Amino acid sequence: MKLEKKFDASEAEGRIYRQWEESGAFKAGANSEPGADSFCIMIPPPNVTGALHIGHAFNNTLQDVLVRWHRMRRHDVLWQPGQDHAGIATQMVVERELAAEGQPSRQELGRDEFLNQVWSWKEKSGGEIINQLKRLGASCDWSRNRFTMDEGFHDAVLKVFRDLYDKGFIYRGKRLVNWDPHFETAISDIEVEQVEVNGTLWRFRYSLENSLTYAHPISFDSKGNPSGWEERDYLVVATTRPETMLGDTGIAVHPDDARYETLVGKTVRLPLVGRSIPIVADEYADPTKGTGAVKITPAHDFNDWDVGQRAGLRAINVMNPKAEMTLEGNLEFLDGCEPAPEALTLDGLDRYDARKKIVAFAQAQGWLDGADPDQHAVPHGDRSKTAVEPYLTNQWFVDAKKIVGAAMDAVKSGRTRIIPDQYAKLYFNWLENIEPWCISRQLWWGHQIPVWYDEEGNQYCALSEAEARAMAGGRVLQRDPDVLDTWFSSGLWPIGTLGWPAETPELQRYFPTDVLVTGFDILFFWVARMMMMQLAVVEEIPFRTVYVHALVRDEDGKKMAKSLGNVIDPLELVEKYGADSVRFTLATMAAMGRDLRLAESRVEGYRNFGTKIWNAVRLAGLNGCRMSQGFDPADNREAVNKWIVGETVRAIEAVDRALDNFRFNDAANAIYAFVWGRFCDWYLEFAKPLIGLGSTERVEETKSTVAWVIEHCLKLLHPFMPFITEELWAVTGERERMLIHADWPQLATAGLVDEQADREINRIIRLVEEIRSVRTQMRIPAGARIQLLAIKLDEASRQSLSKNEILVQRLARVERVEDGGIAPPDSVTISVDWGEFCLPLADVIDVSEERARLAKALGKAKEDIEILQNRLQNPKFASGAPEHVVEETRGRVERRRSEADVLQSALYRLKTGD
Repeated sequence: MKLEKKFDASEAEGRIYRQWEESGAFKAGANSEPGADSFCIMIPPPNVTGALHIGHAFNNTLQDVLVRWHRMRRHDVLWQPGQDHAGIATQMVVERELAAEGQPSRQELGRDEFLNQVWSWKEKSGGEIINQLKRLGASCDWSRNRFTMDEGFHDAVLKVFRDLYDKGFIYRGKRLVNWDPHFETAISDIEVEQVEVNGTLWRFRYSLENSLTYAHPISFDSKGNPSGWEERDYLVVATTRPETMLGDTGIAVHPDDARYETLVGKTVRLPLVGRSIPIVADEYADPTKGTGAVKITPAHDFNDWDVGQRAGLRAINVMNPKAEMTLEGNLEFLDGCEPAPEALTLDGLDRYDARKKIVAFAQAQGWLDGADPDQHAVPHGDRSKTAVEPYLTNQWFVDAKKIVGAAMDAVKSGRTRIIPDQYAKLYFNWLENIEPWCISRQLWWGHQIPVWYDEEGNQYCALSEAEARAMAGGRVLQRDPDVLDTWFSSGLWPIGTLGWPAETPELQRYFPTDVLVTGFDILFFWVARMMMMQLAVVEEIPFRTVYVHALVRDEDGKKMAKSLGNVIDPLELVEKYGADSVRFTLATMAAMGRDLRLAESRVEGYRNFGTKIWNAVRLAGLNGCRMSQGFDPADNREAVNKWIVGETVRAIEAVDRALDNFRFNDAANAIYAFVWGRFCDWYLEFAKPLIGLGSTERVEETKSTVAWVIEHCLKLLHPFMPFITEELWAVTGERERMLIHADWPQLATAGLVDEQADREINRIIRLVEEIRSVRTQMRIPAGARIQLLAIKLDEASRQSLSKNEILVQRLARVERVEDGGIAPPDSVTISVDWGEFCLPLADVIDVSEERARLAKALGKAKEDIEILQNRLQNPKFASGAPEHVVEETRGRVERRRSEADVLQSALYRLKTGD
């Protein structure tokens, strides 16, 4: 067996991945046995414009762990890959490229030629994330890669639209939507990001009509009751967006606000516009905020839209799709108002220019009550970085309330399970309050809505223009120019990728799918919509389990952002530490329902774990450790060999149990504890002196056991660290199959756990640990061989120690083990659950000096603990210091306490040796 001194990830990973692909290792059903259960995962399709970020790396690592685990269990596995066409993101990328190359704009090219340019870009540059996922080791069936604009998928999307349209679930109507003025399209909530801005809160006076006045409180007593009033003929309203006042159609006050109870039902005159607007009572108005009177602009604010619907207020749009004021010729605006000449000078102005002029008019004309600096969140398009406008426009909607019931019932009944439970509650909360879903976008790249209009505006929903024309009796038709929201098409991902509406073998075999691994941020936008749409279309759940993971944050717990400079690039980590280290790190941190705090140092640490495995296999090879023909671990006679076989069985059971319950961190940590903690640190050290013995039978049994355990270590590790394990698998014996298709170990019923051997070896381990602890605490030189005296042992323990004396001598660096009735002076006592021992140290260290050192160190530790505790108990520190600083201080307290306990124990041992 030839094994290099270290694993060269940069050379090996690409080579090994090509071997997997060329052998068809990832294909659906590969390595399955006849009659095997199916197991299917749908990849959350990344955007075709996307690049691998740390969230992708985390999500896909978890999927790949499950897929490789099930594949090794000989299940019929399909991991279905693909990409989303990402309407707005892709259109933006291509438009930028055209501009950079000095080519005509989208509008100059026209729709058909522009779409040709997009397809050309997609074939040339799109899907780079596929290659990046391969770098990570993702074992998808790439031969089945799908794209949401594929011809077959496109046909499925249009068919679903028509079916839902015919059932009355899809309609066209006028509602308020998130509007991106840069791209001039509606966008979804997930495409909106809140940006904190330093703005201004302006207060405007709206005059009461019909010479009406009221007493407004201006001073208050110590209990907060009004004690002074002034008579006013106006109401004061506040706004951060003065330009929207042109569309005001009401003022809301709280029904229980005594200040305004006599004004409800009365009207005010809207400045500049001359529109008479009513004062309405609505609980949306908060009496404790501002003046308690709120201007209502139903066409330009979501909350105002709701108030307007309840109060029957008009919705007047005063902007065009570019967020410019549109007043001249705007019949809705002009109806019922007498605009001042200066108001019409705002027509055509950008919203922010109009804002400045309105404030100037208010100041000059005396209806500006005041202005204050105000920091507030402003929604922005995540692609355009432009402030989003709530905008009233005609769009296509899914009447979600009509199809949401089945999606809720599926989870309530347990047909689909969402884990952790906290996300099931969030799922229900969203769906119980669901609003109509806007599915149209004013873009060119995407699935064009399959509806045609005749000259009279009649609608014809069809799968082709020929079909629509036949429905219209040959009339001239024009197709709706809008495209469907990306979430509509990706909502069909499970059935669409499996070939629906055709009854394909894949659809029959793999649907419903088994597990969806996804982030909580798209639980509503994607997961819930897949549930609704699959149940509405094929009356079946899309997946049986939804595993929802949290965010990957930086080591201080902060969300990663380019602006903070804390973004971690997974590909840089792969380049530096190898894909296995990155994957294993992410898996160990995947505690259910908890955000990850990722530090590069952790990835480096797990690269060391890979090195540990590599060196262990190399050591085994140098010592000739191979399984002899016909080796059966059940025939082992050496206690230490029986022990490690039992530990292997327990590790396999722990990993299976953890993965069955999607506890990836428990599975990874169980592997780590077994491979490093049990196998490398203990068993290999135990095996060295045994292999060095002259007895051929003991030597051969130990060598075979080492090889057997290594084989099972590689199998356990493979789903998490596929590259290094595949490389080691290839050089540790003649194999019929690659490790990716090796059989997952099934040892639970093999009777390989020997309780007596476990007790015997675990006793030796505890004794060695105690001796090592003493050596460290007392600063005994590493090369010093010391004597171990057995003070109190029963006969069974004495025999057990005698059989394993060579292990204690080797691992604890003990020269000899002897019986001794009483501990001599200047010795350290060791008490374990099966006996009493001592280490005479008079000839090894200066015991009195060591006592003094330990006492001084203990005093310093206690002093540090007191200082740190006082800091934590200081209210200013607890409330004012950054969270990660407070956490670090708590951690320091715990570490110093642990150190103090160790020092106290060491002092106690020395004293009891007097």
